[in-house]
Amino acid sequence: MTGVRVLVDAVVVASVASALVIAPRALARRPGTAGPAARSVSPAVLLMLVTGLVYVNQVLFTVYVLRVHDGDASFIARYLPAGWFDLATANPALRGLAEVFPAPGLLAPSVLRVQAFLELPFVLLAFVTVVRRLDADLYRRIARSALLPAAAVSYTVVFCLVEWDLRNPYTVDDVVIRAVSAVVTPWLIARVAARETATTRVTASVPGLLMFIGWLGALGGLVLVVYDTALLYNLGRLNDRLPLALAAAAVLVCLHTAASRLPTRTGPPTPALSFVAHALRRWLVLFFVPALVVRYGLLFGTPRLALAAGALTSVVACVQAGRDALAEVPGTGDGAGPRVRAALRLAAWLGCAILAAAAGAVPAVRVTPRSYEEVALLSAMAGFLITGVAVCGLLDTWTGRTRRGTPGTKCS
Repeated sequence: MTGVRVLVDAVVVASVASALVIAPRALARRPGTAGPAARSVSPAVLLMLVTGLVYVNQVLFTVYVLRVHDGDASFIARYLPAGWFDLATANPALRGLAEVFPAPGLLAPSVLRVQAFLELPFVLLAFVTVVRRLDADLYRRIARSALLPAAAVSYTVVFCLVEWDLRNPYTVDDVVIRAVSAVVTPWLIARVAARETATTRVTASVPGLLMFIGWLGALGGLVLVVYDTALLYNLGRLNDRLPLALAAAAVLVCLHTAASRLPTRTGPPTPALSFVAHALRRWLVLFFVPALVVRYGLLFGTPRLALAAGALTSVVACVQAGRDALAEVPGTGDGAGPRVRAALRLAAWLGCAILAAAAGAVPAVRVTPRSYEEVALLSAMAGFLITGVAVCGLLDTWTGRTRRGTPGTKCS
């Protein structure tokens, strides 16, 4: 365990360092455009396809356990920690399928090995789906840069380290399969992104940002349901999680429809909201490579190091976003004085917004049922971002009125 911890920590450091080096080049690179006859496929479509394959494998695994192991999964469960293999072996439909399924012994690869191939595309497609939703141009830039293969390598290395730490009779097979997936998956995503034609981008407005945050939270909820019920072989929990999954899917559809009807933002830039939009873009780019590594670093590495690594990407993203937001403020190019005053004013606004956002995250965590750590983290992020965006919107509105010289105020 100590050796695995040291290696996981090393991957955390290496992934963050590589992200800090590669990310600026990815943002500076001009994205390619698809030809007029190219057919664009959203990564969300591929994500749904991979998710469907994951659940098909769960059904086949259940059939295999029923027919070959008499419904007892202890042959593999004893090698893995608690929380795995809550099977749906009592489900009448699955039992009926198992009774008529020919040659169930051929389903042996459904034990860990199919999931070993599908886990990487599931994670990468979920991440790039979020990026595309925020900024389709940014999605193309990432897919054409070294960030994509770097993320595939870092995720695969940490997957393999965890596999080795939880050694079982299928570990060697899984490691080889994950290596193959690390080659195939980024190549496929890059091919799909090369045909991307969308030009969508979330506007730096309260409605636009709140809809994106709500959409992100709903997608995160669905990802956690898949993680809990399928990637941990807990198909028996699906009935309990189904209402949450259906609600999250309905939210995704509603927010997608509503966002498509939002008007394009006009008028002067809003510094605080522009900062939030830039910070989201910068952070997604910087966190792409170390995202999964940081998550596993909390469990199999040194938690403080993993938290520090994640915090570093956030700090760098905020510094870069502040620079981007200030560049959009009128008059900051007239000299050092206006730039300094604008920077101090923006820092004061953001300080207020961050304090309010932190206060908003506390009740969100307290009302969240305890299950996985990711659930509490998702709730905290949602509360933090929603409160922060609302406060930034109020500050920008108040500042705009002050600058226009509304009654009772002076023009600045």
